[in-house]
Amino acid sequence: MIFKRSRALFEEARKYIPGGVNSPVRAFKSVGGTPIFIKSAKGAYLTDEDGNKYIDYINSWGPMILGHNHTEVVEAVRKQMQNGFSFGTPTELETEIAKLITSFVPNIDKIRMVNSGTEACMSAIRLARGYTSRNKIIKFEGCYHGHSDSFLIKAGSGAATFGNPNSPGVTNGTAKDTLLARYNDIDSVQSLFENNKNEIAAVILEPIAGNMGCVPPKKDFLKQLKFLCKDNQSLLIFDEVMTGFRAKLGGAQDFFNVQADIVTYGKIIGGGMPVGAFAARKEIMDFLSPEGKVYQAGTLSGNPIAMCAGYTTLSILKSDLDIYDRITQTTKILSTELKAIFESAGIQICINQCTSMLTLFFGISEVSNFDDASKADHDMFNKYFHFLLENGIYLPPSGYETWFISDCIKEDEIDKTLTISKKFISSI
Repeated sequence: MIFKRSRALFEEARKYIPGGVNSPVRAFKSVGGTPIFIKSAKGAYLTDEDGNKYIDYINSWGPMILGHNHTEVVEAVRKQMQNGFSFGTPTELETEIAKLITSFVPNIDKIRMVNSGTEACMSAIRLARGYTSRNKIIKFEGCYHGHSDSFLIKAGSGAATFGNPNSPGVTNGTAKDTLLARYNDIDSVQSLFENNKNEIAAVILEPIAGNMGCVPPKKDFLKQLKFLCKDNQSLLIFDEVMTGFRAKLGGAQDFFNVQADIVTYGKIIGGGMPVGAFAARKEIMDFLSPEGKVYQAGTLSGNPIAMCAGYTTLSILKSDLDIYDRITQTTKILSTELKAIFESAGIQICINQCTSMLTLFFGISEVSNFDDASKADHDMFNKYFHFLLENGIYLPPSGYETWFISDCIKEDEIDKTLTISKKFISSI
């Protein structure tokens, strides 16, 4: 493939944008090479500025569960745009999407819209601290909850890619209130509770980790967390920015039958538009301003364009619940066939798959936490990434990231991915 225009655009972007990108993982620092500049997308495919076409396994990091440019979503947004982009006032649409979301999830009564997953998680932590009158939180190594200071303590994803998990600019005072546990290790959480009696406001985690690669929770891990939080009068926060309405219509809570105290959302509830949200029972959410004293605000929160895209997307999902079985089955087929291809060639590989998320880890047999993920053969992944890119398949540009399957990825796309993967093996 020819990437002439993408290379020229990247050089131009570096003059005006730090690193030439507005989010670090896009820079291809982990995999090497020059990032691809995308011009358009439709269904299962991306098209770059050089006219190259790719099967898309990122799907904007999750929200395009219906595929790109879904006709109904595009038409709804087009109509809404004629009414205006932003008002800075309440709209009926905000209430309608709030009613829809709370109807899907039985343990939430109220929801507050924000503009990103980072903002949602940051606000959830503030609310938990205000509600419990405690300062400390527990997060897990490798789980990423946005770039708020409290979370950049040995984070996964982009931070891990650059080998700088403790970001400069995060103060020691902030860091001391963030306690680190090991994902899928309940004993590490128990120990933190024992050593910080009556100080921990909340435990926050991705119920299916997606920022150290896809790492599902072990059996009963989430239930044990719930018990520990309840026993210590702390709140359990599920970061469902990725899993909300992707794992199941009711999210990972519904999928695993474990109810968190606060849930954060993003991605799908904006239908591809910038959005985030956090939700909880009435007695917790009523601590928020203007009813309570915990302050949180945003001019663009509940933006009508984002609300319209999200409401339409969620309505389509509600009307076609079989989509979850379809995309999960597609993901299972892809992961099973890929594993068989590599193992038959004598290449050690671990493929973690949960619902419509998956990640390949080369050179390792099991990945259940960040330490495991960091021991994988990321050089092999980088070679695999570029080989597939050259053959029209776009993977997440980091071995610490998750693939997301859309409903537009069908048999043809899977067959091509498997064929190209076999060619990759022949090339090494």
